[in-house]
Amino acid sequence: MLNLSFILAFIAPGSAWLLMIVIALISFFVQMRFKSKFRQYAEMPLLSGLSGKDVAERMLKDNGIYDVRVISVEGQLTDHYNPADKTVNLSPDVYHSRSVAAAAVAAHECGHAVQHAKAYSWLSLRSTLVPVVNVASTLTQWTIMIGVMLLIFSGSPYVLAIGVAALALVTLFSFITLPVEFDASNRALAWLNNNYSVMQTSNEHTQAKDALWWAAMTYVVAALGSLATLVYYASFLSNRRD
Repeated sequence: MLNLSFILAFIAPGSAWLLMIVIALISFFVQMRFKSKFRQYAEMPLLSGLSGKDVAERMLKDNGIYDVRVISVEGQLTDHYNPADKTVNLSPDVYHSRSVAAAAVAAHECGHAVQHAKAYSWLSLRSTLVPVVNVASTLTQWTIMIGVMLLIFSGSPYVLAIGVAALALVTLFSFITLPVEFDASNRALAWLNNNYSVMQTSNEHTQAKDALWWAAMTYVVAALGSLATLVYYASFLSNRRD
């Protein structure tokens, strides 16, 4: 879709494509910064000696959650909470590591488990939308490309309109994700700040906060990128129909 956007930049009027380029550059910077921070803090051992698995299990227990399992999954940065089977899934670099980064990530994923247990409204809304957004995301990949071609060569706007509508739903979902991620990090940091047995120095807390902030920024730029893409194709559709 990104390559198509650059091609259409020379066809469609307006400056929406400039916004897409700027956000793409910002996204690249944020992703590189986040990975750099994670590598840096992954080399900072916790004085408590706890692993990511230990931290996750302690946070769940302290929040009265006993029906969630902490398991290891393959891959890098694949950490996530699955509300369907109530599992905190940690990548090997987090599950086994005894670093500041591992503790921060593990606590963040447990923050989602706490949200689930407390029926946090934004998480409930996000979970409800997942099946619909999965369909919309697949639909977008085909309707945008085909719709643009039909609009250019035949003047028919209907397929592209469907694609723009599906893309709008995906964009909405990306913005609904933001409060979910920020709240999970806030819950994680609050718990870490109140547990001296996990993080024992102010420096460890500062590093954990920094790591989670950059992780949150990746979701922000992703949402902005989705919005810029939506604006681009919506303006393209509008200009071609006028």
